[in-house]
Amino acid sequence: MMFKKLSIYAVAFFGAITILSSCEKEYEQIETIDDTKLTQYIASNKLQVTKDPSGFYYEIVNPGTGENFKNTDSVLYNFVLKSLDGKSYYDTQTDAYNIANLVGYTDRIVLGRSVPAFRTVISALKPGGEAKILLPSYLAFGRNGESELNVPSNEPLLVTLTTLSERSQPERDENLIKAFLERNSLTATRDVSGVYYIIDKPGSGKEINAQSTVYPFYTGRLLDGTEFESNKADTAVSYPLNTRMPGWQRTLPLIKEGGKIRILIPSGLAYGPNAQSKIKMNAVLDFDIEVRKVVN
Repeated sequence: MMFKKLSIYAVAFFGAITILSSCEKEYEQIETIDDTKLTQYIASNKLQVTKDPSGFYYEIVNPGTGENFKNTDSVLYNFVLKSLDGKSYYDTQTDAYNIANLVGYTDRIVLGRSVPAFRTVISALKPGGEAKILLPSYLAFGRNGESELNVPSNEPLLVTLTTLSERSQPERDENLIKAFLERNSLTATRDVSGVYYIIDKPGSGKEINAQSTVYPFYTGRLLDGTEFESNKADTAVSYPLNTRMPGWQRTLPLIKEGGKIRILIPSGLAYGPNAQSKIKMNAVLDFDIEVRKVVN
């Protein structure tokens, strides 16, 4: 009886060893396959790369200017994520939207998962720098891929990562707004809060204050012209002004009932780092607002 039990345990033990060995071989095979794909890409594109011990490669395209980032520094950066053949774009953070974080945490908030390659490469850059990262699948989305971004299973990725020249989000927002105004030949007034505004019609009705309820017709856009929200002229909706974003609260009291205003709101007075449907993190917002009625 004892011999029979030992035999059962032995079979189970060696079975487990076989399964673990099989998994290990499969993992090693993926590493080898990924590395072959990456080295072929590097050779065909004549890249001058550095290989990190963890298995990813990177090339510093432009080191940037100033001093290299330290873990305790704040950094603003964006990235473009695509397949090695360049045909599939999986995620893009354009220069109108960026991630802001401490360098030491940049490996923790990338597409909802830990990607240490980002922190390593950002630490090798300066403000205004750019690098290409060749990321093997097992350091990206692995065998499961990423259905939301349509990344297939075991897909190595090419990442173009850029650190912005600005050191803070308010500075970034200010530069984006100024560039937008110049690009569109607009003249606006800057509120002390950082909101820029153009009064198209001052209005002649009731004054607006922080406690007012306003009935606005409005259109909200991103700086690239994408419309994300609107209340057209055939819809009557009321808002207590103190429930709207700070950018509205700061500027609507500059007009009266019946007035029209255009406001460019820095991200800190809008949604900040919190993405909202079509609005990505740290987006500057562009609103046209007509206040048709005011209740005080």
